[in-house]
Amino acid sequence: MTEKDLGYRRIQCTGRGAYIISLPKGWVEDINLERGSEIAFNIQPDNTLLLTPRKIAEKQAQNTTIKPKEYSINIDQKEDIKSALRMTRALYTIGADIIHIRFKNQENTQKYKTETKNFVRDTFLGAEIIDETPNQITLQIFIKHTEFGIEKAVRRMSIVALSANRNAITTLTDPNPSLSESVIQTRNEVNRLGLYIIRQLKHGIEHNLHRELGLQTPKEFLLYRIAVNDIENIAENALNIINNINAFQKLLDNQTLFIKEPVDEEIHEPLTNYYAQAQQLYEDAVKAMFKRDYKDAEKLISKRETFVNLEKDLMMLISSKKLDPNVSAILRLIFDNAKRIMDYARNLSELTLNLTAEELCATVTYK
Repeated sequence: MTEKDLGYRRIQCTGRGAYIISLPKGWVEDINLERGSEIAFNIQPDNTLLLTPRKIAEKQAQNTTIKPKEYSINIDQKEDIKSALRMTRALYTIGADIIHIRFKNQENTQKYKTETKNFVRDTFLGAEIIDETPNQITLQIFIKHTEFGIEKAVRRMSIVALSANRNAITTLTDPNPSLSESVIQTRNEVNRLGLYIIRQLKHGIEHNLHRELGLQTPKEFLLYRIAVNDIENIAENALNIINNINAFQKLLDNQTLFIKEPVDEEIHEPLTNYYAQAQQLYEDAVKAMFKRDYKDAEKLISKRETFVNLEKDLMMLISSKKLDPNVSAILRLIFDNAKRIMDYARNLSELTLNLTAEELCATVTYK
């Protein structure tokens, strides 16, 4: 049926104070409504009202029943398995519910299956192997968007990424293997959370479910996508630091290098303090984003600029010391990572301004 303009109708008031409006007679007769028929009322985002007869709403619900998204991947052992694993990752991201992974040849099937299982365990949140045959693995994603929302996932993601950085810095003066291992594990957890959030965002955009996912406007999809990318970079930088520190420690253990004190205390203390302030700035930026607080985000942007002179002093201090090139490279890497965290905090605060400026201006009148 084509769209038809039925004109305007006046709202009337009954003796009991209720507001009523008559329905167009032709429309009622066309869809066979009668006395006692039920009509659903739904308020739309723009405050318009959508009226849907119950029998039509039930028919639409039957037609739009969501079926599980099911896909199959064939892995030829003559080809690089990483290509197939990237395909599996892409299917997870676009919202696949069930993925069948089939192995064509039998020669090294067990090896390929083991690698696939490890990849699923390390990469996907809420995924389980539900079936396995000699030449196939079936993967199902059980976690639902309502069970672990975007905001909770981003909060957890930022906490874990910053924790990885703290542990990485600690290994500079405390070469504890467990700390190094924790950085690797937390980086993997950050990546799992990030992939899960991207999966949610894609699902929300596809089905226009920003409110169901806890977002106030569709514009927030972009905000969270940028935040996820920055947090992943923070975790990846922590891994770079730990890899460089481990390589340096190996040189010391093998007596390739002989250094009495790996880090000068005059450098270590201000550098770790700067790093702590960078992490705090980012934590505050995340809080401002979730609170949708324009003023807090504005203050954080100004606060970021106050660290410029400190950054110059730290660089001059590192350059003025006669350090082993390996030590100097690690200190510069730590400094650069802290500076990037500062910049990520500023970027996130600017996104919060962009998100809330319209709301603020709608409630403030300038004379």
